[in-house]
Amino acid sequence: MPRLVLFAIDICAVVLLVFGLYFPRHRRRDLVVAYLGVNIGVLAVASALSTSNTGAGIGLGMALFGVLSIIRLRSTELDQHEVAYYFSALALGLLGALSTGSPWLNGGLMALIVLVMFLGDHRRLFRSYRHQVLVLDSAITDHVTLVAHLEQLLNARVHSATVQRLDLVNETTVVDVRYAANARVPASAPSAPAATGARR
Repeated sequence: MPRLVLFAIDICAVVLLVFGLYFPRHRRRDLVVAYLGVNIGVLAVASALSTSNTGAGIGLGMALFGVLSIIRLRSTELDQHEVAYYFSALALGLLGALSTGSPWLNGGLMALIVLVMFLGDHRRLFRSYRHQVLVLDSAITDHVTLVAHLEQLLNARVHSATVQRLDLVNETTVVDVRYAANARVPASAPSAPAATGARR
């Protein structure tokens, strides 16, 4: 019976994680299937392995967690918050399969995972901070001038500006920018040529 309780808690937790947190916030349907499949798959495999009389099942279950955590098999690029949801789905599956003596302890740990994801991925947490890769139509070699131009262009406080490519022939600059969108920018910022385009 405790094992069935853990299974039920895991299913409730992953449904809340996927349909209560991830999909309403990010609207990526393909990862909904991935998170549910990973969670139920790990739950099934770890449950089967944990019944081993030699104790090797627990070790293999943890090895499975380590392998899936390290190897990121994917066909499309994943953002870091999506990787965090993957790890959360994996952890929920393992907690639902491995008994610690009290199903409520596992249930509490599952609730903690869901709570951390709710707070860590909340829209109001650092909502003014942005990240973009900009293509400027001029080769700007001076870092101070580059930052000042980016702040004027974005009307934001630039916290980090890393030049990815500087083309002196075609006069373009590709720069990775991290900035706070609602921060005040000094009015005396020097000007520079405008950007030709931007991509997130």
